[in-house]
Amino acid sequence: MNFKKKSVRDIELKGRKVVMRVDFNVPVKEGKVKDDTRIKAALPTIKYISDKGASLVLLSHLGRPDGAVKPEFSLRPTVDVLSKLIGKPVLFADDCIGAATVAKAQSLKPGEIMICENTRFHKEEDMKAKTEEDKAKADTFAKELAKLGDIYVNDAFGTAHRSHGSTAKICRHVPVSVAGFLMEKEIKYLGDAVANPQKPFVAIIGGAKVSDKLAVLKALIQKVDVLVIGGGMAYTFLKAQGHQIGKSLCEQELLGTAKEIMDEAAAKKVKLLLPCDNIAADKFDNAAQVKTVGQDIPEGWMALDIGPKAVAEFSEAISKAKTVVWNGPMGCFEMPNFAKGTLGVCKAVANSGALSIIGGGDSVAAVNQSGLAEKMTHISTGGGASLELLEGKELPGLKALNDL
Repeated sequence: MNFKKKSVRDIELKGRKVVMRVDFNVPVKEGKVKDDTRIKAALPTIKYISDKGASLVLLSHLGRPDGAVKPEFSLRPTVDVLSKLIGKPVLFADDCIGAATVAKAQSLKPGEIMICENTRFHKEEDMKAKTEEDKAKADTFAKELAKLGDIYVNDAFGTAHRSHGSTAKICRHVPVSVAGFLMEKEIKYLGDAVANPQKPFVAIIGGAKVSDKLAVLKALIQKVDVLVIGGGMAYTFLKAQGHQIGKSLCEQELLGTAKEIMDEAAAKKVKLLLPCDNIAADKFDNAAQVKTVGQDIPEGWMALDIGPKAVAEFSEAISKAKTVVWNGPMGCFEMPNFAKGTLGVCKAVANSGALSIIGGGDSVAAVNQSGLAEKMTHISTGGGASLELLEGKELPGLKALNDL
């Protein structure tokens, strides 16, 4: 996949009409935005386009309204938040397509900004086009979106793995399609990690299930020097090695696959690290009885975090890295008694001096919780998209942009 894409800095913007895909899929409760992180992430591109004298129409989805107009998924609450952040009025359109919305977009003056209503209020946005008729409907929807501007900017990396109307199909109908600054940054770090990582390259993969990370594990074994596996998925690997894992999480049907991954790592001379000790609990509860055990978990107990020796071993490997990719926690870090493993790894990554790329919602949450976010090179905004990029898959929303 070609990662060299034109960005918004490569084009003339003065007097132009720009339609931009952002990720304003923010938590909303009782009509109020509860976390504006994603809106803030888009600000550099929004300000740049506006300051350069272009008018700007913003498209986004929010939640899963399944092609129906549902007030609880309206983007209207984001208007006041963006207006305060950017320091000027922001307009709102009650739909993302249609004559009234197009007229409103065309009437925008240079520097003015408008947010359109949720693109997923239309089923054609993310339609699984199984028939020629469905394909035609999806294409017509994308063509309608394209009427909102003569330049398309995609700054929503979190949806770049979706071939939706507002993320990929729109590019067929707009003369110029480029990346925003957030997208550009994701391409720079994640693209380089895939294509040309500095060695030693250490990947830390955690989370609950092997099945969720199977493709990325197989892809990374072809590239990394060290593969660290933690979280609930580690116990499928330990069981595949013949260890007792008590009531720990295990995907029985993937024991053979886990063995194949370990054999592949050995064949590629990739050092594969599993937790050498674990924090076991008698129940899934922060107030559970706990004890530190080795790689064998006693009957009736479940491992909910990696142990102190594992933290030390993983940290030692991380300290030697030049590139670190981390996706997924080491344990049930949302419970304080089982957060030490994840936070220990977080400190090791922060102190490593390596180019560090953090992807995945739980990893990002752990880094933010640790207070060490500023010491990471790059924190990805797209969990699913970052995983698919690391797997080596093409991202439709990225592929559709103009090449440099």
